[in-house]
Amino acid sequence: MNTNTDNIPSGVNFTRWLAVGSLLGLILVGLAWELWLAPLRPGGSWWAIKVLPLCLPLAGLLKHRMYTYRWVSLLVWLYFTEGAVRAWGDKWPSNGLALLQVLLCTSLFVACALHVRIRIRAAKATGNFVPVPKN
Repeated sequence: MNTNTDNIPSGVNFTRWLAVGSLLGLILVGLAWELWLAPLRPGGSWWAIKVLPLCLPLAGLLKHRMYTYRWVSLLVWLYFTEGAVRAWGDKWPSNGLALLQVLLCTSLFVACALHVRIRIRAAKATGNFVPVPKN
C-alpha cells in the first residue's frame, strides 16, 4: 500500500470517492429494496443477502488497493444484469429501484475503470510501472 499522498495524480481521489459512494449506494438500495420498499415477499425477503458480496470490497476501495478496483469492475456486472432484467420485467416501485441499481452500477464501473487508468498512467510516467512478463 502506498502511503505517500504527495504524488497522488489528479482525479484519483474523485474516482475513489465516486466508487465508494456508488458501492455504498448499491448496498443501501439493495437492502431497502428487498427488506422494505419492494420485497419479493411481504414482510421482507432473504434476497437482501445479495448485498453481502458488495460489502467485501469496501475496505479495499478505501485503502486504494488496485486489485480491488479491478475485480469490483467485473463483479458489478452481475448487479447490473439483475437491475436491467428487473427494470424491464418488474412493476413499480421495483422497476424504479432496479433502474437506480443500473445507474449506480454504471457509475461504479466508470469510477473503477478511470481510477485504474489514471493510476497506471501515473505509474508509467514516474517509472514505477511493472508490466506483467510475457512468456
